[in-house]
Amino acid sequence: MITAKARAVDGPDQSFRAAEIKRRDLDLHDVLIEIKYAGICHSDIHTAHGEWGPVNYPLVPGHEIAGIVTDVGAEVSKYKVGDRVGVGCMVDSCGECENCRQGEEQYCLKGNVPTYAGVDKYGEPTQGGYSTHIVVTEEFIVRIPDNIELDVAAPLLCAGITTYSPLNHWGAGPGKKVAVVGLGGLGHMAVKIAHAMGAEVTVLSQSLKKKEDGFQFGADHYYATSEPDTFAKLAGSFDLIINTVSANIDINAYFSLLTLDGTLVNVGAPGEPLSVNVMSLIGHRRSFAGSMIGGIRETQEMLDFCAEHSIVPMIEVISADQIDEAYQRVLASDVKYRFVIDTSTI
Repeated sequence: MITAKARAVDGPDQSFRAAEIKRRDLDLHDVLIEIKYAGICHSDIHTAHGEWGPVNYPLVPGHEIAGIVTDVGAEVSKYKVGDRVGVGCMVDSCGECENCRQGEEQYCLKGNVPTYAGVDKYGEPTQGGYSTHIVVTEEFIVRIPDNIELDVAAPLLCAGITTYSPLNHWGAGPGKKVAVVGLGGLGHMAVKIAHAMGAEVTVLSQSLKKKEDGFQFGADHYYATSEPDTFAKLAGSFDLIINTVSANIDINAYFSLLTLDGTLVNVGAPGEPLSVNVMSLIGHRRSFAGSMIGGIRETQEMLDFCAEHSIVPMIEVISADQIDEAYQRVLASDVKYRFVIDTSTI
């Protein structure tokens, strides 16, 4: 077994503490990664706080992982010691179902193995990237392009692919009008990627306080949803809306902004159910959809796209001692735009 230093939480109301965790010995196709940086995702907070169901504590969150290969199993063919690599929200799947065979492992019919708060094929709980090392099968590792630094690469493994996948699937590009709800960790990546794809991009945010940032990220328009005339002014405007917020918003109001055959895709995951008025959809053959990260093939495609278009997230690098403070700041929307842990401080 391999011992890794980590930061763990023991319950929904507990602070993070220093810990040691065991990583499995390398199987034939396993890769040992020395983690250099780990992003903080809102999903980490939901899970650590027990908001998405029972959690097997102690928990080490983190599924935005960037690091260096330090050892490989006897039959590993894709990676070698010294390679710059990343790990996202899942570390395994059945590999046999129809969805897995199509490269959509995130929708594995038997359930993919999440990077943390899951159980791997050996029956052991998975622990995430707030740690110094991780062991992952080579099929669930991606290569980080040389022109993307590891600290900014980390959030691409969740925030990047979570927004790239629906934009790609629903055909964001020239001639398409795309709105992004929320300009946070997910939202600012959605704006950058949609702009690079060639779409006309509008940010819909509660206020105008991040307006200048939105334009710098590539937005063509920026509106405050708190202003009473915004929804009337923009009615029927957008082919695609990406909702990145995790709050329980009035989703029906946003349906009114879709064109005929327009689609609103939820990538934010609120803790409470959303109330949908079906009549908001029926009137203009609108669609309400969800999207969850992407498969490994699409994640690599996203990284290569970001490298080609010089797309990286705006980040604030913190030490491991600042995780609790960072969680509070995320909940207060006080981050521009993603916290990334320097794991050398663990």
